[in-house]
Amino acid sequence: MRILVTGSKGQLGNELRRLLATGTAEIGPVPDVYAGVKAHFVDVDELDITDRDAVDAFFVDDSFDAVVNCAAMTNVDGCETAEDAAYRVNALGPENLARASARQGAKFVQVSTDYVFPGDEPGERIESDVTGPISAYGRTKLAGEELSLAANTRTFVVRTAWLYGYVGKNFVKTMLRLAHELGAMEVVDDQMGNPTSANDLAYEILQLLTTEEYGIYHCTNKGICSWAEFAKAIVERAGFDPAIVTPCTSDEYAAAHPLAARRPRYSALKNKHLEETVGDKMRPWNLALDSYFANLKLGQ
Repeated sequence: MRILVTGSKGQLGNELRRLLATGTAEIGPVPDVYAGVKAHFVDVDELDITDRDAVDAFFVDDSFDAVVNCAAMTNVDGCETAEDAAYRVNALGPENLARASARQGAKFVQVSTDYVFPGDEPGERIESDVTGPISAYGRTKLAGEELSLAANTRTFVVRTAWLYGYVGKNFVKTMLRLAHELGAMEVVDDQMGNPTSANDLAYEILQLLTTEEYGIYHCTNKGICSWAEFAKAIVERAGFDPAIVTPCTSDEYAAAHPLAARRPRYSALKNKHLEETVGDKMRPWNLALDSYFANLKLGQ
């Protein structure tokens, strides 16, 4: 098997590299089909996915059985002031990869986000629920979903949320930095979602790629919490008093950060399609976070 992973320097790209190199995830072993896999990991310095000619030339020089696109412009606030640039990376880039993959008969995975939903109703969203993004980031990621599915019939769209990994920037590392540097922080307490381990997500993506069950999937760790509850869990595991996290409302945060993008209030996802196909092995979010901290202490 030959696999191409784009955005390889990011959180998910690094976890896919780890799983394919070791043959195991924190959930358990990856499928035997990946034994001896030849994986090519690239980032923007080697392949600019927004350049269709460059993508086409790259695929002329090599062939793949599967392509996993982890490349994205994920700065939610930055996308608000640079939506054209975000569209090139989050929509046109995936389309370029999906087309090139289709010409080779390769399976394609487009990683997407809970931000494709408006988040105005409590509860969990399933894959068939109506989308309606309220931010530039969400709009461009939804366009990436649609363009990928249209360009390659062998596409898996995998929506995830509140992702954190061992490599790169994320909410967990930000909370740890603030705890050490400031000893206190204000965090929104009325936005609900699913913290998700990049290691667990990588595992389920590799599971999906062994199937022909194409379409849209939700893939998050189980359980729902607010950002403030997530922050308290993080600092507590690091040995701090969770009381250093002061909850605030979305309106209070917006008043203090007027240039920040709007976030969905209720963006929790239910892994319904996973349950119906390969099975939902994603762990409860608090147990995945326990593993994360245990591995940080061990140096991974």
